[in-house]
Amino acid sequence: MKTYRSTLRTMKLIIFVCQLGLILRTDAQIPAPCIVSDTNRPPANSDISVVCGTEYMDLSIFLCPVYQALYNESLLVLNNQLTRPQCFGTADWSVTPPVVKFRIPINETSISSCSNNFQIITEVGSGAFADFSNVQFVNISGAVNTIDPSVGMITYRPQVLYKFSCRYPMHYLINNTQMAVSGVNIAIKDNNGSFISTLSMQLYQDALYQQTLNVPQTGLNLKTKIYVLVKATNLTEKFNILLDRCYATTTPQPLVKSYYDLFVGCTRDPQTKVEINGVSRMAQFSFEAFRFVEHKNLSVSTFYIHCVTRLCEVSTCGSLLPTCGSQRRAKREVSDALANTTVTSPLIIVGKQSSEEAQMYMASQDKGVASEDYSSPVVAIIICIVILAILIIAMGSYFMLYIRRRKPIMQ
Repeated sequence: MKTYRSTLRTMKLIIFVCQLGLILRTDAQIPAPCIVSDTNRPPANSDISVVCGTEYMDLSIFLCPVYQALYNESLLVLNNQLTRPQCFGTADWSVTPPVVKFRIPINETSISSCSNNFQIITEVGSGAFADFSNVQFVNISGAVNTIDPSVGMITYRPQVLYKFSCRYPMHYLINNTQMAVSGVNIAIKDNNGSFISTLSMQLYQDALYQQTLNVPQTGLNLKTKIYVLVKATNLTEKFNILLDRCYATTTPQPLVKSYYDLFVGCTRDPQTKVEINGVSRMAQFSFEAFRFVEHKNLSVSTFYIHCVTRLCEVSTCGSLLPTCGSQRRAKREVSDALANTTVTSPLIIVGKQSSEEAQMYMASQDKGVASEDYSSPVVAIIICIVILAILIIAMGSYFMLYIRRRKPIMQ
């Protein structure tokens, strides 16, 4: 009887130890922050969030469902790249709910190192770009998968796979008329992200693009040559800058009905010259300062420059450039442009005086102080009187000489 009771106690002790072991195992498998978390459940598609940034793609995945599936943060990796440390995430237990984070720099080296898929997609334009026959996008995609540590022939762990992608439009509307020395840099972001960090537009006063243009408050002289440089920074060599269209408006908002095209496709203002476009990571064009007719009663005319800009893959840029002489693409309305990718900067100011008139005025200033006392009409009258006096004296001298010669003949 005593032996039976002793055996029963031993069995109870064994069962208690097993139960305690299960409790301890559960505490080790499910961390304390997950026990009270709403995300302490099986994995779901909504567990991953993706931020398509200008320099990075940031992934966040709820950790508690991963633990529920009998995995942890060390068993999550990008595209099954087990031997590459940069392809693993980092757990963040300081946030609620806890997450594991992945950061993917947007450059060719980082994208390829973890075997993410990098694809250039060309589509027929729609929506804001409905009148463009070819619009390109960059699609970066991949997956975060779990590593099953089971060594046997079977496993009780479910396979967990989180897919992600970012779609980056390669077409943007930028506007910039800043005349300051530094120009302006803009970070372009929209709902799909942006494939480049910054676009910048700067204006110069020389054809070598070395001397930045400063605009006086009295305005630039009419027909002043303005050189425009649009470039991308932190841009891979895989892409070039392509300007589809640049135009001017009298208001800082590009989405207006009244505008003047400097160039769109093969149609160009006679004083506008496109020098570099679609062949490098910068584009260059020039135009001459002008005035809007609606400002005819004002001392200065003010306007803003806007450019529809896109990136093109080096191998396909040539096919995206307009073929002049053939059927032109329809001119798009300014109201179709993307409003959330624009910035506004200070005015271009143009005075009433032309550059030729300014040169003549400067030349007259160099003649001395005496010339400052006379206006242009007075000087013209004086010159006419002098010429007339010379003619009268010459004619009088001629008649006197003629009469003297006639006297001897008559005698």
